[in-house]
Amino acid sequence: MKKSVTPWAFIPTLYLAEGLPYIIINAVSTVLYADLGFENTQIAFWTGWLYLPWILKMFWSPLVDARGTKRRWLLGAQLAMAVLFLALALLCAVNAFSFAAQQNNLTFFTLSLFGFLAGAFISATLDIATDGYYLIALTPVEQSKFVGIRTIFYRLAMILGSGALVSAVGLLRPSLSGALNWGALFAFLGLVFAAATAYHYRFLPRPAGDKPAHAASGPAWGQAFGSYFTQKNMLYILLFILLYRLGDALLEKMVPLFLLKPAAEGALGMSMQSYGLIKGTLGLGAVVAGNLLGGWLLGRYGFKKCIWPFAVILILPNFFYAYMAWAKPGLSVVAALITLEHFGNGLAMMAFSVFIMYVSQGKYKTSHYAISTGIMALGMMVPSMLSGHLQMRLGYETFFMVASIISLVTLAVIPLTGKIQTLEETEKAFRAHTMRLEDGN
Repeated sequence: MKKSVTPWAFIPTLYLAEGLPYIIINAVSTVLYADLGFENTQIAFWTGWLYLPWILKMFWSPLVDARGTKRRWLLGAQLAMAVLFLALALLCAVNAFSFAAQQNNLTFFTLSLFGFLAGAFISATLDIATDGYYLIALTPVEQSKFVGIRTIFYRLAMILGSGALVSAVGLLRPSLSGALNWGALFAFLGLVFAAATAYHYRFLPRPAGDKPAHAASGPAWGQAFGSYFTQKNMLYILLFILLYRLGDALLEKMVPLFLLKPAAEGALGMSMQSYGLIKGTLGLGAVVAGNLLGGWLLGRYGFKKCIWPFAVILILPNFFYAYMAWAKPGLSVVAALITLEHFGNGLAMMAFSVFIMYVSQGKYKTSHYAISTGIMALGMMVPSMLSGHLQMRLGYETFFMVASIISLVTLAVIPLTGKIQTLEETEKAFRAHTMRLEDGN
């Protein structure tokens, strides 16, 4: 890697580009379909399938290791995202002019869902390549230093995508009818990713270690998976990854619907402008603060000491939404609770990110990281798909109460982390790097 290129020149932009497709496909699609009049059960079930590529990516991640460089893979994926978003913009325009009178047009729903699914496969590949490039392009000391930075910018992308961009769609509504406002959003995203591809082509270093790790053979695939699933205490690792975000998974599809759907349906009836303002302004500042504090606390005190309070903070939003569904508080209270939610999520997800990094080591660490995030996606997919059906049967108030109780499972899996030998050994090494950085060495 060229010494003249600092990680500050590409780590923030790489993780902004990685985070935006994920949030657009998995969260903003939910807002889009709600805005166009589709039912909660339909929205939650079908958009829940969009997690599938993040589950399956573990099966093609060895190909990213074996074929070409990580740099080439991520540039190709970013360019493909540009094309995909421009195609979705065209679809929205066709829908607006051809089916303007049909609020919940099933043809548009089907075609756009397939578009989002294609985008999910591209985005999952981008995740593999970006995370693999991070592990290759940065030294262990730099990885320790920038783990918080990458998480912050990934979360920034998610908040900007679900906040500022959604608010912009609401602001465009008086000028653009039907799905045209959403088409404008996708056209903008297409141009953003075209620009990101050009920027990264120019500024991404070419590290010496960025080369095919092995031949794409059956034994190599077996080695990648085998070395992951034969780790010590694998059962504990699996249970933690699957269940840590259980409460979060139940909320992901329902929260935007609860906030945006009409009050007559038991929801809060928030405007998209208010939704975007709270998510994209207050939420943005809160998640950055949470990531910064979480990174500092993890570096100072270590994973084992931080995971308990972070896990408690992670499940609190379930109780927040149970209260909001019952009390229907004013916008200021809602804004305050959502801000606290994002702050706590920023803290808690730092711990989860560090956990996955700690258990993704060795020769096939790119594949291991992809396998870990794929298992996490499975833990998100199933609860989110069921959440719409549960909400329609129970109503918002009872649903969030049940989700609050279920979220307590997160606390039950925390003791398992103390039994993971790999986690303890890797944490000691990374904390040693952190201490040297703090000492100026």
